Amino acid sequence: MDRKIRSNVLEWPGGRLDFSTGCLVMGILNVTPDSFSDGGLFLDTDKAVKQALKMAADGAAIIDVGAESTRPGARPVAAEEQIQRAAPIIKALCEKTNVPVSIDTYNHKVAKAALEAGATMINDITALSDERLGKLAAEKDIPVVLMHMQGTPKTMQAEPKYNDVVGEVLGFLLERAKQAEQLGIDSKNIFIDPGIGFGKTLEHNLELLKNINKFVATSYRVLVGTSRKSFLGKLTGKENPADRIFGTAATVCLSITSGVSVVRVHDVAEMVDVISVVNAIH
Repeated sequence: MDRKIRSNVLEWPGGRLDFSTGCLVMGILNVTPDSFSDGGLFLDTDKAVKQALKMAADGAAIIDVGAESTRPGARPVAAEEQIQRAAPIIKALCEKTNVPVSIDTYNHKVAKAALEAGATMINDITALSDERLGKLAAEKDIPVVLMHMQGTPKTMQAEPKYNDVVGEVLGFLLERAKQAEQLGIDSKNIFIDPGIGFGKTLEHNLELLKNINKFVATSYRVLVGTSRKSFLGKLTGKENPADRIFGTAATVCLSITSGVSVVRVHDVAEMVDVISVVNAIH
């Protein structure tokens, strides 16, 4: 395995992540009216920046800003509207904190505007299906998160099917990671994400989490996002996403012990506590 890829510190123009103590937290900031858990809460720039600064103070190593809901059944949002939602918030946030800001988008125009506003990382649920995002990331020498999704947010939960969910998802991500490298992205800047809840049934999600160590065993860092998701509601009986903190914590524990590098969560303070204890034991 390439030691450079697994270095404890990842540095790039405008950002730095230190993995020497183990898993880090990416805090979720949805600036949308319709996200499944916190839609409409942070549309206002001041409220959004205040929430992001709180997450940073609570221990988030990255703030991930999303201006388009990708919940099951969600419809696409025009690039111009996403930019109007996200760019002012990113600009204001970057003036107040050195915590790296990620843009959660698969749209090249949105990514470009977000980077111009101060973001230094791209989180793409389509794993660079638009090569222009890859070329942009390569040009800026910034990290990217490549996620697996079957279908689109509008259709992904209609009837997801796999013959071998672990093998198919891992194979897809490795293929996309190699393509990212061919576009000029340094391998150390590539994170892979199995896309829990994106075109997967409850059983698929559990199988992926059970085998997350196979993703960790690759030469890429792994990001896992399970926070408050519906499969946790099915397991716990909690219909309100905000009540799924303990279910999320269980998956965060599993992720840490499997060697995952980043967990993407809504409840930063609580998950930082979980991580602190598990990291200390390990």
